[in-house]
Amino acid sequence: MGHDELVIIVRVAGALLIGAMIGFERSFHGRPAGFRTHSLVCIASAILMIVTVYQHQWMTLLEHDAIRTDPTRMAQGIMTGIGFLGAGVIFKEGLTVRGLTTAASIWVTAAIGILVGIGFWFAAAVGALATLVVLALFRVIEARLPSEFYAHHMLRFARDQVMGESEVHEMIGAHGFTIANLSSRLSEGGQQFEYRMTIKSRDRANAERLAKHLRGLPEVVEFRITPTGD
Repeated sequence: MGHDELVIIVRVAGALLIGAMIGFERSFHGRPAGFRTHSLVCIASAILMIVTVYQHQWMTLLEHDAIRTDPTRMAQGIMTGIGFLGAGVIFKEGLTVRGLTTAASIWVTAAIGILVGIGFWFAAAVGALATLVVLALFRVIEARLPSEFYAHHMLRFARDQVMGESEVHEMIGAHGFTIANLSSRLSEGGQQFEYRMTIKSRDRANAERLAKHLRGLPEVVEFRITPTGD
């Protein structure tokens, strides 16, 4: 086995290892693109860059530098193509958009694969470490940071037992929430009345208290509290 072949094997193996580490964190948290997806993305980026690094092994007419392929164009193509895969893991769940962090992790995994493919090991290692810190450690920090909890809230009543808008404001406010974008409509062929709103609070536990209160109201036909965020 020649030196070039050994270097190629090491780079592909390194891309596999880094992609697998990032993908494991996503799989552990039940994300749609996880262990195998990130591994394949990193390997694909690495081998495509290896194609340009070792083009002398497959391009037989290299007497003139003018016909040498440009590695930067390959990198641009990889990052453009990865956008389609990233878009595939972003999905809308009701009024909430999810999958943005996974899409970003796929993007950075492709970038790290490019670094591995050209043999820029130090930058690849630093990038991989920074990515794992963001995905794992920042999750813990983010959970402890003071922040406002936002949720989309739907309330549905029978048409002859509708709670007035002022009563809705009072009830939501009593549970630590403020209301924005309140709208209403008739549904189920005019048999039910529905409120839709965005609510926010400084304490996520208020959502459980509000849900418990709504479960005890016989006039509430249906309700939904859908947290926003990734």
